Amino acid sequence: MATAGSKLVIVDFTATWCGPCQRMAPVFDTLSTSYPKALFLKVDVDKCQETAASQGVTAMPTFLFFKSKSKIDKVRGADPVTLESKIKQYYGSDDGDSCDVAGHMDLSSFIVKSQCECFNESDQFPFANTQNTSGSYLESDCDEQLIMSVSFSQLVKIHSLKIRAPLDKGPKNIKLFTNQSTTLDFDRAESGTAVQELELTPSDLEGKPINLRYVKFQNVHNIQLFVKDNQSGSETTVIEYLGFIGSPACTVNMGDFKRIGGKIGEGHESFHSR
Repeated sequence: MATAGSKLVIVDFTATWCGPCQRMAPVFDTLSTSYPKALFLKVDVDKCQETAASQGVTAMPTFLFFKSKSKIDKVRGADPVTLESKIKQYYGSDDGDSCDVAGHMDLSSFIVKSQCECFNESDQFPFANTQNTSGSYLESDCDEQLIMSVSFSQLVKIHSLKIRAPLDKGPKNIKLFTNQSTTLDFDRAESGTAVQELELTPSDLEGKPINLRYVKFQNVHNIQLFVKDNQSGSETTVIEYLGFIGSPACTVNMGDFKRIGGKIGEGHESFHSR
């Protein structure tokens, strides 16, 4: 639906003659109740053959996942456990950070945590702490500098950053690099030409969006942040949360999806191809 905004949209491509589809129908109904902030839609592939073909659906049931007009994942087959696992992955939670930027979304679900690196992180307080709401934090080790490398599962456009940190130990000067083949070392980060340099103030460390030069952050596969110093000249730098706001680089026209049945406000809808 064109009005879905940044909501998670789950689309069930189904058929009346498909036995596994009928077995999954009550599961899909239950999930729509359990995850009310997501939009659950149904497509009858016999009535919407062009739509199914345009989305690459060749077997039923197939469940496609969309966010901010982008197809982000799919589940094929009647597998309730995998379906709910994917919903949980992209759904988020009430205690997570909201986007706060119209037309964009929190990109945390696209971060490949196994491919993230951080140089000069403390063993006790590593980078991974910036990607959850556990109340812990990242702290530098030998001095105040950090290099953080973040990889995404697909190309993204980054509109802004969100940083939460103590007002005295939070980062001050940051250099941003994109699509590097390897993680920079400190010498290369210091001397290299950044895509953008930021000088943060204490008010920037309260978790509000810090706008980037959006045109410079299109088609980003990875981003590296070189923290040169902190606000007070403390021996170590601390970051409680690091988030990215933007959108997937490839999007679909959600206006192509039209309701063909049911009343407005119902949890299940169908797509109608033009």
